[in-house]
Amino acid sequence: MTDRPASWRMPTPKQMEKLAAEAARRPTPSAAAPDAPLPAEYWESVLKDPRGGATVAQARQRRLSEMKGHVLRVSCRRCERIVEIQTADAVRLYGANAVWKDVAHRLLDNTCQQRTGRHEEDGCWPAFETP
Repeated sequence: MTDRPASWRMPTPKQMEKLAAEAARRPTPSAAAPDAPLPAEYWESVLKDPRGGATVAQARQRRLSEMKGHVLRVSCRRCERIVEIQTADAVRLYGANAVWKDVAHRLLDNTCQQRTGRHEEDGCWPAFETP
């Protein structure tokens, strides 16, 4: 710690005038109004983006034979436990036609560390992740 006063951090009045003059000279970027419609190019780029292909809801309804990743990962939203399984092992254990959502529930079944004592609330709450 030093014994300097807090005023050493503040610019002098002359410096503040200089900063204000520089800010007035700079052109301000044109900002669209919050309720203005977005341009068509923006929406085209969003729709063409490969990351937006499938939603999480669609991914968890896929069959194991349709899953592209080498490793499947599911985590619990309550106890934060993560379970990973290779796609080939999941197909071997549960079958190629098994739905990923059902397999994830089976992987997390009865292992949640956060217990409430109520049957409706106990158990893991799966969060489907893409590794």
